[in-house]
Amino acid sequence: MATDDQEIPEGSVRNILEQITLKWVFVGGKGGVGKTTSSSILSILLSKVRSSVLIISTDPAHNLSDAFQQRFTKIPTLINGYTNLYAMEVDANVENDDMGGNDGMDTVFSELANAIPGIDEAMSFAEMLKLVQTMDYSVIVFDTAPTGHTLRLLQFPSTLEKGLEKMMSLKSKFGGLLSQMTRMFGIDDEFGEDALLGRLEGMKDVIEQVNRQFKDPDMTTFVCVCIPEFLSLYETERLVQELTKFEIDTHNILINQVLYSDEDVESKLLKARMRMQQKYLDQFYMLYDDFHITKLPLLPDEVTGVEALEAFSSRFVTPYKPSTSHDTVEDLERKINTIRRQLTDAEGELEILKKEKQTE
Repeated sequence: MATDDQEIPEGSVRNILEQITLKWVFVGGKGGVGKTTSSSILSILLSKVRSSVLIISTDPAHNLSDAFQQRFTKIPTLINGYTNLYAMEVDANVENDDMGGNDGMDTVFSELANAIPGIDEAMSFAEMLKLVQTMDYSVIVFDTAPTGHTLRLLQFPSTLEKGLEKMMSLKSKFGGLLSQMTRMFGIDDEFGEDALLGRLEGMKDVIEQVNRQFKDPDMTTFVCVCIPEFLSLYETERLVQELTKFEIDTHNILINQVLYSDEDVESKLLKARMRMQQKYLDQFYMLYDDFHITKLPLLPDEVTGVEALEAFSSRFVTPYKPSTSHDTVEDLERKINTIRRQLTDAEGELEILKKEKQTE
């Protein structure tokens, strides 16, 4: 922990860019703290050091298309201006076209899934993971929904693993029950018990693999995004505690919308806001003294579009230093000399115009 006479070291996301073994990067936090902007910029930075990057929005209220000013769907799409950066927006809800296969088989599948709480969303997540796994991206960045939804999403692999084990055990426990169920739903033998169990077994293998990867700090990390306010600090602490329970690595915090002090600020409201932010910034550094904490300045405009995202990305790797408005004597002299030259040039142009008028 840094004491009053020690300068707190400025953090960055360089450690994530340098960790070449990372396969999954989750970005999350309280609603409205800048998760989509942060995840978009992280994906841009990763695309400069990795062969291929995919950013996936799992937030029901998608903002990825707005951030890049490009329309995205549930199919990975190359982002304009890049050769190795792709984006997709998915909803964690079961859709029949996602599940595929025979209608009767899907009915059995759905009935079995409904017996296990939360497994419907988990199934959709598993289908998406299977798709992603076949595409062989170097690293995948998740732009997640607000904290509660994110925690549920991170539980999906474990939920699925347990749920699928229960389903698989039906065959040994109840003998020909599955065959009877498939006949009840009018499913042909070729789409019957063996096909259903084969489908579950294939999904189980993918989920077991992903579950192991999510708990491997060399392959997965979670980046917490917040702002210097009480509720955001509270949500971040809740998130860190839950991630620890899930055995998911987290050691980076991005603090957005930071106001930097300026001696020339006259607004009492702005000064009060700065003091409040500083109180919570101190608490962040105290609570997470072993984290990489990156402070990002509050900007006058929204960060949307590739150009704006690229410009702001430098703040993620190089600590922000506010420009000072106090000029040295040398600075003032340079400015005066520049103004003098400009006046001299202007006077010269004026004389030329006068002479041209006189000759007309």
